[in-house]
Amino acid sequence: MQSPKSSPTPAVTAVTQQNGRVEPSSNPIQVEQAVVIPEHPPADSSRLPPPKQSFHLPVRKLILIGSLGLGIVAGAIYGYHWWQYAQIHQETDDAYITADIHPVNARIAGTVVQVAVDDNQVVKSGTVLVKLDPRDYQVNLEQAQAALAVAKEQSNVAQANIHVTSTNAAGQTTQAQGNIDAASASIATAQAALSEAQAGVPASQSQLAAVEANLVKAKLDYDRYNKLSKEGAVPRNQFDAAKATYDALVAQRNAAQEQVRQAQARVAQAQENLRNAKAKLASTRGTLQQANATKQQTEVNQRQYKAAIAAIDQAKSQVDNAQLQLSYTTIMAPTAGIVGNKTVQAGQRVQPGQTLMSVVSQKPWIVANFKETQLGRMKSGQQVEIKIDAFPNRLFKGTVNSLSPASGAKFALLPPDNATGNFTKIVQRLPVKVVFDSDSIRGYESQIAPGMSVIVNVETR
Repeated sequence: MQSPKSSPTPAVTAVTQQNGRVEPSSNPIQVEQAVVIPEHPPADSSRLPPPKQSFHLPVRKLILIGSLGLGIVAGAIYGYHWWQYAQIHQETDDAYITADIHPVNARIAGTVVQVAVDDNQVVKSGTVLVKLDPRDYQVNLEQAQAALAVAKEQSNVAQANIHVTSTNAAGQTTQAQGNIDAASASIATAQAALSEAQAGVPASQSQLAAVEANLVKAKLDYDRYNKLSKEGAVPRNQFDAAKATYDALVAQRNAAQEQVRQAQARVAQAQENLRNAKAKLASTRGTLQQANATKQQTEVNQRQYKAAIAAIDQAKSQVDNAQLQLSYTTIMAPTAGIVGNKTVQAGQRVQPGQTLMSVVSQKPWIVANFKETQLGRMKSGQQVEIKIDAFPNRLFKGTVNSLSPASGAKFALLPPDNATGNFTKIVQRLPVKVVFDSDSIRGYESQIAPGMSVIVNVETR
């Protein structure tokens, strides 16, 4: 582009745009309201944009740039808030509602005479659901009660026989037992005396041994002083003292020997007394055996009485069983809930263990299968927001109850086996139990059903 020729400042005319046209304006030139157009365009005017384009293009650019900037800022703010939200929330739609489903089974075989409930009916625990024909079981109960009465009469007869025979044998047994007790006491006394006598023998023998040891030394001294006295080597009084010591020890030895003999005699006497006491005990036991022979009939009667008591217990068990079987003809709800899957009809013949219907508990909870990468900060007690597909406009509240100890794949009937040669890493899912807040589902208890799909959002901070 060539520079324009030097000249005085050119006059300019202000124009404005109205309704898409450019018209002269008498107003002063202002930013964004007027465009100055020189009276004499530059030499290379062919390269300059036309006046209309120079007026519209910058405004469009400013609007575009401003809009783009606002969009970027809004997106950044939204992304930041979403990032913050995602840091403390974990969500999954792999979740469903479940509850305890109690099967109602027949305990006995019978014919259905009444079905007292309908499908989807709310029942309380103990509500009568089905009645079976009770007549056969009523007859069984009456037979068991009659057998119980017979057993009680037999027991009374056996008890009377025991009283008669036991009275005759009681006196003999008491006397024989007294003699045994006396003989046992005599044996105990004799054993104590024998122990005491046997303890005295070692003491006497020890004393005798000590005296004999001193006597040996005294005998040597006596012989030595006797010899020296005869030779006149020692005074007479020393010999007399040695002789006196020797004589005294001889007397002590004789006394100790006598004590040993007496101790041994006491042992022999105690042994004799013990033998006599044992013989007396054996004799009294023979008397007791004779008394026991008299008691044999009593013992027979007692065994008969015990058998009668056992027969009573057996008859009572049969009565209890018959009453229990009769009670099974009335089938009641095991818990409060809603009746479902009812397959029984009046007149139907049912068998033990046959499922007649189910009672679904009205205390539901949620099993939410989270990815293992979502469980890092999840724990029991955290707050949960719940959306049920059946109620899209209602937000429910809950709490994390517990986390499964293993992934769902581990509890499968056929767990996957990734061998070394074909290993493929798969993100596992672990079930998390979520319980509803009771206030949150108030009014919806009968509408929330097991199997419903939900979306669970856990606040993990």
